[in-house]
Amino acid sequence: MTRQIAFIIALLITLGIFTYTISRLVSYFRITKAFPVGQWGKRVAVMLRVAIGQTKIFRFPFIGLVHALVFWGFMVITLGSIEMVIDGVFGLDRSMSSTGWFYDFVMASGDIMAYVIIIAMLIFLFRRLFMTIRRFKGIEMQLKSKLDAIIALCIIFMLMLSLAGINLTYIQLHPTNYSGVFPISALLVPQLFTLGTQPFMLHEVSWWTHILLIFLFANILPYSKHFHVFTSVPNVFLSRLEPLGYLPNMENVMAEVKLMMNPETAFAPPAEEVPAVPARFGVKDVEDVTWKNYLDALACTECGRCTSVCPANITGKLLSPRKIFVDLRARMKEKGPGLSKDSNYDDGKALLRDYITPEELWACTTCNACAQECPININHPTLILDMRRYLVMEEAAAPPALNTMFTNIENNGAPWQFPAEDRMKWAESL
Repeated sequence: MTRQIAFIIALLITLGIFTYTISRLVSYFRITKAFPVGQWGKRVAVMLRVAIGQTKIFRFPFIGLVHALVFWGFMVITLGSIEMVIDGVFGLDRSMSSTGWFYDFVMASGDIMAYVIIIAMLIFLFRRLFMTIRRFKGIEMQLKSKLDAIIALCIIFMLMLSLAGINLTYIQLHPTNYSGVFPISALLVPQLFTLGTQPFMLHEVSWWTHILLIFLFANILPYSKHFHVFTSVPNVFLSRLEPLGYLPNMENVMAEVKLMMNPETAFAPPAEEVPAVPARFGVKDVEDVTWKNYLDALACTECGRCTSVCPANITGKLLSPRKIFVDLRARMKEKGPGLSKDSNYDDGKALLRDYITPEELWACTTCNACAQECPININHPTLILDMRRYLVMEEAAAPPALNTMFTNIENNGAPWQFPAEDRMKWAESL
């Protein structure tokens, strides 16, 4: 009974802290702009292929396979964690064993994956600590980001070590009548325990270590880049479904342009309602982004695959697609608390210029290599384009070459510096 009460207290504390954190994030989402969602069937297909199937991660074959095994392993092990919560609350033992073959499958898969993930964590830690990998570096990758990754890997390593301890000691405590199938642990038990030993205390330590680490990890994740454990699958489900090369137009601007291009509509009522003019063109700060942009920022794994393929970054320019979303997440953390209380809150800073410079934005060629490479389907160019729209439409702060083109279009109806009546002079002697 004491064990049950202690578990319930730990669970309630965990749920309380987690609820507070999520409610804070929800208040930040309310600050942002709308993002339309539809085509549910197509979204499910994308989610199954990219998120569950991990197809994009395999562009790096070896490390991609290791990461995919970790992801799939966690999916199976989560079912075992749910059983542990049920057991802890109701004072039961192996409460889901009545499901028969399904339970055997889950336990066997979880037992195998525990050892696979232990090896995977050692590989990931070795890469982080002893290998020089360019995409793990960058101006946005501060010491906190590196420590964050190492701490998360160590926690996952301990989670799997304690799970292996639970399985090993459970088999030893019930040598002939245990529930479930444990292929690897069953092979290791004779090597680790002498005949007749009953490591009850080791089982209890492993059980409590595992469940408390789960509770701890769940509340650390929202403050870490590893929040993608929760957000990556929903983010893929909400992927932008248009072709990568498609750049969305501003509906209100398009409506005005269509009216100007058709003289017949000058005095006629519009056939359909013209969208309202926005308070601001483009994106200057966090209140201008869509909620999907902010979800992208929370889901970003900071893996650096986007930056590693960016032609601007490769050629030495300041742009790092990863930094755009790292900065958005940091800026929301800074300004979000004030905006969630007062929609007019202003701290004298902005995402644009204080975090992201115009030089970074204009370095983007909108080639979409970053969006193509991102394993969770973040679309970087759309946010970059919206921030450039603010610079052009609100501040007229385009580069000189673009300003010249805009002037020519305004005066001559074309990007070139000569009037329309002279356009065919080149062909007069042909």
